[in-house]
Amino acid sequence: MAHTVLLGLVYLSFISIGLPDGMLGVAWPAIRLQMGQPLAAVGAITMTMTACSAASSLLAGAVVQRIGTGAVVAGSCLLTALGLLGFSIAPSFGWLVALAIPMGLGAGAVDASLNHFVSAHYSSRHMNWLHGFWGVGATTGPLVMGVALASSGGWTAGARTIGLMQLVLAAVLFATVSLWSRETGQAPSDEDPPDQLSVKPTPPPLAMWLAPLCFLFYVSAEMGTGLWAASILVTDRSLAAGDASVWVSLYFGSITAGRFAVGLVANRMGNRRLVRLGIAVAMAGALLFALPGIFGAWSPTGLVLMGLGCAPIFPSLMHETVSRFPAEVVRVLIGRQMTCAYIGSSVVPAAFGLLATWAGLQTVMPVVVVLFLVLLLVTSRLDRIT
Repeated sequence: MAHTVLLGLVYLSFISIGLPDGMLGVAWPAIRLQMGQPLAAVGAITMTMTACSAASSLLAGAVVQRIGTGAVVAGSCLLTALGLLGFSIAPSFGWLVALAIPMGLGAGAVDASLNHFVSAHYSSRHMNWLHGFWGVGATTGPLVMGVALASSGGWTAGARTIGLMQLVLAAVLFATVSLWSRETGQAPSDEDPPDQLSVKPTPPPLAMWLAPLCFLFYVSAEMGTGLWAASILVTDRSLAAGDASVWVSLYFGSITAGRFAVGLVANRMGNRRLVRLGIAVAMAGALLFALPGIFGAWSPTGLVLMGLGCAPIFPSLMHETVSRFPAEVVRVLIGRQMTCAYIGSSVVPAAFGLLATWAGLQTVMPVVVVLFLVLLLVTSRLDRIT
């Protein structure tokens, strides 16, 4: 029973991580017009969040040892809630950049600690479902922001609503923090936990870098699309902001639904097969969205196809880490993978903004297609040497 409740809290925590992730891309067209910022200025926010997330993820292990996983998770959720509430009253763009600091610190600490815990002690099914609950948050965020943009409240009302949702989640986590002290790290008896006990050969040095690079390429493609899809639809394809927010929500929603569905078959199909299949489907969806001149009104449906393909990639790559590598290097490697994921979630999408400013928004999605192609080549090489 304790494991079930604890797993529920882990899922709840990942909802809190996902809530702000899809919000900024939907809100940015309105924010930049209101505050007189260029298209690429969003990079200042995302890069600040990345730097803080990377720092907190590196420190997460030491902090968890001192105060416990429950306190870290609850405190991180509170930090992101306060950051979002600050967003809603920020008087200038500089304040938005400053408020990205608590949001990044909160996201990094909870992300690194929970990914390691679940990949070490639960099956691939739970890893996919865990990131499915991230998708619940990432889908809800753009929907809430889209409703706010369509109302008189505007983007500030959206940020305030999402901040209050985070605050409620933080209250629940603080109220149940004592449950985390009973954490044992044992997998439920009806699951097949990762094989940590078997002796694994020392991995080649190349593998220790190819594994993190997979996360760099994947997250760059996923979050780059999430950040810029609304701007592409509004600015380049003349959709209303509300309609664009629906498509972005469908993108994150398809990732969510796909992860819950994949969780049902993940233990039977295996992580490596799921990664290859996911990359192929995501690449096809990105190509569909990248070519409106060929596919016309069907082009936005590529976001849904891409989301379904993205669904198994991150959780399967993360879960496979404990199978590829000896236990003594797994914690270090997961930290390295999360650092690459943070770079991919902000630095590369910010670079997309510079690319869009220089060459037009229509150039963003072809680059995403190339990222998926490179990811396929890197994962294939990693599979061969591990």
